[in-house]
Amino acid sequence: MSEAKAPSALPNRADVPDELKWRLEHIYGSDHDWEADMSLSSAEIPKLAAMAGTLGSSAANLYKALSLRDSVAHRIERLYVYSRMRRDEDNANPKYQAMSDRAASLAVQAQAAASFIAPEVLSIAPEVLDRFFSDMPELDLYRHFLDDITRRRAHTLSVAEERIVAQAAEVGQSVGAVFTMLNNADIKFPSIIDEHGNTVEVTKGRYLSLMESRDRRVRKEAFEALYSSYRSLINTIAATYSASVKHDTFNARVHSYPDSVTSSLDQFNIPVAVYDNLVEAIRRRMPSMHRYVALRKRALGVDELHMYDVYTPIVPAVEWKVSYEEARSVVIRGLSPLGSDYVDIMAKGMEDGWVDVVESRGKTAGAYSWGVYGTHPYVLLNWNDTLDNMFTLAHEMGHAMHSHYSWSTQPYVYGEYPIFLAEVASTVNEVLLLKYLLGVVDDPMRKLYLLNHFLESFRGTMFRQTMFAEFERNAHKMHEEGQALTPQVLGEMYRSLNGDYFGPEMVLDDEIALEWARIPHFYTAFYVYQYATGFASAVAIADALLTEGEPARQRYIEFLKGGGSAYPLDLLKKAGVDMTTADPVLRALGVFESTVEEMESFFNR
Repeated sequence: MSEAKAPSALPNRADVPDELKWRLEHIYGSDHDWEADMSLSSAEIPKLAAMAGTLGSSAANLYKALSLRDSVAHRIERLYVYSRMRRDEDNANPKYQAMSDRAASLAVQAQAAASFIAPEVLSIAPEVLDRFFSDMPELDLYRHFLDDITRRRAHTLSVAEERIVAQAAEVGQSVGAVFTMLNNADIKFPSIIDEHGNTVEVTKGRYLSLMESRDRRVRKEAFEALYSSYRSLINTIAATYSASVKHDTFNARVHSYPDSVTSSLDQFNIPVAVYDNLVEAIRRRMPSMHRYVALRKRALGVDELHMYDVYTPIVPAVEWKVSYEEARSVVIRGLSPLGSDYVDIMAKGMEDGWVDVVESRGKTAGAYSWGVYGTHPYVLLNWNDTLDNMFTLAHEMGHAMHSHYSWSTQPYVYGEYPIFLAEVASTVNEVLLLKYLLGVVDDPMRKLYLLNHFLESFRGTMFRQTMFAEFERNAHKMHEEGQALTPQVLGEMYRSLNGDYFGPEMVLDDEIALEWARIPHFYTAFYVYQYATGFASAVAIADALLTEGEPARQRYIEFLKGGGSAYPLDLLKKAGVDMTTADPVLRALGVFESTVEEMESFFNR
């Protein structure tokens, strides 16, 4: 086995050992095969479009249209995934960019050809649809798919009205594009002197590293510099965000929803009680967050803890080099609570072309898990021998194994798991790996580093994202009640929430009232709460795996096999997590509290 190392000069793709590359030939044996499928897909799309107007005539026609839709979508997905992942191997190669563009264009054509399906299904009377299921038992395959369309019948307008709303949506969504351009292209940031005496511009890309500086002057000046730029644009950004909120409210009202949050969550059949339970549980356990903030103040040894002290590591960096081969072995051992079947499949996958390991010239940065139904999942890495790389491997293999179990069990129509569940399996793996390392690591500084890593994950995911969720719900409610969303109103509300979440030990610097203005997620309303619910679900599942053993493992594997065959909350219940109650969030927060106590004990020695 070749050793995966972080080289000083990046190798070319051709120089990377084959055993450290994924095997995309498992999707298509050659580019010639890809071209053949392109031709087949192009021929199938008109056949799908030709079925418009026929779905209500018989069960056979409905089944035929849905089957053809799946066939077209599956083939185009294969085309796109293969070409895009080939492009990710070397972005300097224009061939695969052109191929992925062609596949994406074909996907748009297919979506247009299939656009008649939902309106026609809704035009079928409920009693007729029930008769169709009796007439043709094979149609039962699509019962959940059809239910997901028909359950929103009361909130669906006529075809002509929905066309008008869709055109309005294009205008409304352009608000987010305006913010993106403002936030990424037009905004200019000042420069500061860093701890090495260098003049550096405080860009968004550099901001986090500057906030992690051990030099407090650097942190303070970077904090003030960044927000001075947002302050100069705050009236424009407030108007932009207000327009986004107005669009959300318009969309909810025309579809007969009581408010924006109900409309948004109903896309995935999530009751608003889930949102409420999250906020209520977090607020009930807020003292534990305040306790962690107080610990941070004590660890940093400062008289006053400011907002620019939040990201500073309270544990000195530890030397922790991890080769890919070592990480693979550690991850396999760390995930043993998931059972031999899970671990054996994962281990074999890491040897049989699932993972593209080494950073190389032109390769897409970062990490992801992807793939297509009918083959195995894939994982892209850029290995640099770090502890973070090892956690990334565990995380992405969590996604990959979720896909593996789902694709191996479900038909294509239910092969993809819902976005509400997207980060559960990946986070379960991270938590299990961390708990394993805490049990085997002897070096107290490494243990402290791991504890701090875990607590920061809680702070950044459960607490911060729930605070965001409160902010956007309050903003939408204010608009729905007729209150103007001025910079002052939004800033004061955001500042007050920071006070609630960070507690009495934190000095609320004036600049923090501007932070809401730089959060792009707010232009996709009511999305961020899912980060918190997903993290809470994962921590609760991992805790059950470690304390209950086999019963929890069996429940979890059934959850992974569920794919998209049911609504998200019903799928989570398979894993023993009922997000209609506050219990999973409270269980996760119990883990947070015990981790804070464990870290406090280190500082008490």
